[in-house]
Amino acid sequence: RLCKADLVTGMVGEFPALQGVMGRYYARHDGEAAPVTDAIADHYAPAGAGESCPRAPLSVALALADRLDTLAGFFMIDERPTGSKDPFALRRAALGVVRLILDNELRIELLPRITTAAEYHYSAKKESEKKKEHSPESAANATEAERRPPLKPGVVGSAVLGFIADRMRVYLRDQGVRHDVVSAVFKASGDDDLLRLRSSAEALGAFLATAEGADLLAAFRRASNIVRIEEQRDGVRYNDDPSGDMQKEEAEINLNIELNKAKIATEASLKKRDFKSALDGLAMLRVPVDCFFDEVKVNTEDSELRANRLRLLWRVCHVFGAIADFSLIEGS
Repeated sequence: RLCKADLVTGMVGEFPALQGVMGRYYARHDGEAAPVTDAIADHYAPAGAGESCPRAPLSVALALADRLDTLAGFFMIDERPTGSKDPFALRRAALGVVRLILDNELRIELLPRITTAAEYHYSAKKESEKKKEHSPESAANATEAERRPPLKPGVVGSAVLGFIADRMRVYLRDQGVRHDVVSAVFKASGDDDLLRLRSSAEALGAFLATAEGADLLAAFRRASNIVRIEEQRDGVRYNDDPSGDMQKEEAEINLNIELNKAKIATEASLKKRDFKSALDGLAMLRVPVDCFFDEVKVNTEDSELRANRLRLLWRVCHVFGAIADFSLIEGS
C-alpha cells in the first residue's frame, strides 16, 4: 500500500530518480518502522547488473512481489518482449527475480506466487470489464491492451515462469555455467525452485567434466541414436519397458537389473532434491551399459528380440531423462 505512494508527488514527478528515496522519507515522517521505510527505498533494486540486491527480509519480499506483479500483469494482457523491444523492461524485472533469489539463496517455489499475482490481475480485469459494459464512453476510449481478453492465471503463471527461466539461463551462462547444461536440467526437472536448479546445473556440469560422466554421456548418445534411427526406419516407437522373459544374453539381463536399481536410487534422490546423489545413482550404469554394447547385438535377425533390445535401450535413455535431458548436452 505504501511503496508506490511517492510516485504521485511533485518531488518524484520532477526528479524520477528519487522514486523510493522519497518514499522512505515520507514513510519515516509518518512514523513507519525502519524495516518498512528501508523496504520502500530498496524494492527497486537491483535495477542493473552492477547494482547489489537488498538483503533485509522485508525488502527482498517486497522487491520480489513488485516484479512478479509486474510480470503477471503484462503477460496477462499478452504484452511481452518481442525481439530487441522491451518497452516495459520486463527482461530486467525477470532478471531481478533471478538475482534476488540466487543472491539471497532463497528456497522458494515460484509458480504458486506468480499464479497468485495473476489471479489478482484477472479479478481486477474482469471487474473493469463489467464497469465498461455499463459505460459506453469508457469502452469506446479503451486502449488496445485494455480491450484484450485476459489470459487465465494458470496460463500466465507457466508463461512467466518460462520467461524467468530464460533469463536465468542467460544469467548463469554469464556466471560461467554451461548454457546447454542449464537447459538440460530445466527441461527435465519442471522445477520452479531457482536455487535448486542452479545447484543441479552446477552438479551436472561437474559430473560431465569427469571421465565417468563423459563415458556415460557417450553411452547415452549411443543408445539414443540407435533407438532414434531404428524408430525412423521401422516407423514405430520403442518407448515401452522391455520384457525380461525375452532377454537371453547375460549382459542384457544384467543391464535390465541395474536399470531397475538405478531408477529406484535416482527417483529417491530426486524426491529428496539431492541431485548429486541422483547422478551417483546414474553412474551405476556405466559398466552394465558398456558390457551391453560390447556383448549384445541389437539388430539381430529375430525381430521380436531386436524390438525388445531396442526397448531396453529406450529405457536407458528414459532413466537418464529423469535427471536431465542429455540430448541437449553439446560437445563430444
